[in-house]
Amino acid sequence: MCEAHAFILRNGKEEKVLESVDLVELEGDEVKLVNIFGEQKTIRARLKLYNNSEGKIVFEPVPLERKASDKSGKGV
Repeated sequence: MCEAHAFILRNGKEEKVLESVDLVELEGDEVKLVNIFGEQKTIRARLKLYNNSEGKIVFEPVPLERKASDKSGKGV
């Protein structure tokens, strides 16, 4: 059995999020990762790359949406 390691792209570099990922659940902009030890992490991201031969899952962050009132540059 071979598990993959999950990474997120930040400033053009891959940062490890979780090792030995066994389960990936996608729901909207959120990704829930669970490894073989039961450790869980949830990130706001979308899948960019899955490479089975390298055991690598790469995500790219999804920016938080700004409220319409925030776009004017004025505070709430």
